[in-house]
Amino acid sequence: MLPDWFINLAYLIAAILFIVGIKGLTHPRTAVRGNRLGALGMLIAVVAAMLDRQVLSYEWIIAGIIVGGAIGAIMATRVQMTDMPQMVALLNGFGGISSSLVAGAALLTAVALDGANVALQFTISGAASGLVGAVTFWGSLVAFGKLQGLIGDIRFRGALPLNATLLTIALAFGVWLAIDPTANWAYWGLIGAASLLGLSLVFPIGGADMPVVISLLNSYSGVAAAAAGFVLSNNALIITGSLVGASGLILTSIMCKAMNRSLPNVLFGIGAPVDEGAASDDEVYAGKVKSAHADELAMMMETARSVVIVPGYGMAVSQAQHAVRDLVHELESRGVEVSFAIHPVAGRMPGHMNVLLAEADIPYDQMKEMDEINPLFEQTDVAIVIGANDVVNPMARTNPSSPIAGMPILNVDKARSVIVIKRSLSAGFAGIPNPLFAAENTLMLFADAKKGALDIMNALKEG
Repeated sequence: MLPDWFINLAYLIAAILFIVGIKGLTHPRTAVRGNRLGALGMLIAVVAAMLDRQVLSYEWIIAGIIVGGAIGAIMATRVQMTDMPQMVALLNGFGGISSSLVAGAALLTAVALDGANVALQFTISGAASGLVGAVTFWGSLVAFGKLQGLIGDIRFRGALPLNATLLTIALAFGVWLAIDPTANWAYWGLIGAASLLGLSLVFPIGGADMPVVISLLNSYSGVAAAAAGFVLSNNALIITGSLVGASGLILTSIMCKAMNRSLPNVLFGIGAPVDEGAASDDEVYAGKVKSAHADELAMMMETARSVVIVPGYGMAVSQAQHAVRDLVHELESRGVEVSFAIHPVAGRMPGHMNVLLAEADIPYDQMKEMDEINPLFEQTDVAIVIGANDVVNPMARTNPSSPIAGMPILNVDKARSVIVIKRSLSAGFAGIPNPLFAAENTLMLFADAKKGALDIMNALKEG
């Protein structure tokens, strides 16, 4: 074993690399370097942790590194960018369950060695890691199923009392464990109650709230890791978990504000309000929707001087980012000023659209946040909505009983002309019609996002 000062110095260097790495992730130009610095910090922390403990055999550790590294490499190369939210949900879950298992193993080992002298901090930290980790794991699995389309919304009456009961039971097991550390059954009872709580919390939450759920589960995984760090007396794990937990909670708060949602409602699995008197699709769209062909839209855009493109999940599904880039290049070759309007919750996870556009080599300076771009829509000649729905729905401003009432949206309807590329008039995650599609200044191009962007670009070239 190495001296404590050496191990603590290694942990300090790792923590600095984590912080610098996170700072680098705030901008695309430094994101790759930030990711590498964070990975280097994790490598230092792992090596220091193994040198700090008397490891009898490295065979299982090496086997785990090989198997885990192979799985990670396959996922990194094969998972499509459109499936990244599902991958993030799974990784959150794996982080949570690993913290629970490690903390539980350390707790049970300590009890087996000297159960009468197990410190109170040890049992409390172990119980906290088990509780939060199990909630994170099972909640993340449900989130993955919803994002993958394997699970629908499962709503039932009494969800809030059920969640409160399960939480109370889990806490009761934790208190019992703190009083009597030798009661191993109490830890497994806590894990069972927390697992059911994770399921019941996420089952009722609709797709519209999935970005918030993902960031919240990310925060939970950090909290579980920090608690496990107290069990293991590992400073690096405490620092890393605290960083993830705090940053995830801050992001969750930002996402809630962007969606006009209450954080307590999301925490306790209370869905968004439902407008019982909501207008039907026929009432909103009947006789008002104007369909157009790519040639017509190209003629309209030939006189445009400013164009704002609003990407949404439909662009991600059809992997249209490269076709959109080609359309942008064609417009810019004609002297048109092109910008992208990015809503904080566009897609299925924070930053989803930014990542897709960056993958297509769209300059970061062209991606404008909602607060920056909204005042410019009134001076915009053409706004092109590609696969977005709820984030451009004017009902958020006009209908106080709507599920998205008060949600900040992109003011696309204020542009001089609006083009919406969408497969159909189907509703978004909120499940309500969008009056923008029937507005006087809107033309609909019913097509796959990739095909629609390419058709407009080809029509511009031919014109």
